[in-house]
Amino acid sequence: MKHFLLFLDFEADYLTKREPHRAAHLAHLKKGEADGLVVLAGACADGDPMIGVSFCQADTKNQVEAFAAQDPYVTGGVAKGFRVREWTTVVGKDSIMKL
Repeated sequence: MKHFLLFLDFEADYLTKREPHRAAHLAHLKKGEADGLVVLAGACADGDPMIGVSFCQADTKNQVEAFAAQDPYVTGGVAKGFRVREWTTVVGKDSIMKL
């Protein structure tokens, strides 16, 4: 398995726009967690605009991108887009590379 960081780029009025989609978004993340894709998820509360970040593990970047494309925050326009970056972890019990 590889590690990935998934970034959701929120619209400026994120806090208002998220309300109708929040329960479905959280259910989507919980399903991703149950499937072993999402390890951790949350938002960076500092900075403007806010961003959502998820630490994911998958075989391919495409799997994470497909998951993100189905997120209710993405399909509902709460996020103006997403980015997925492969993360080469080197320290920690679950790191990909061991130093």
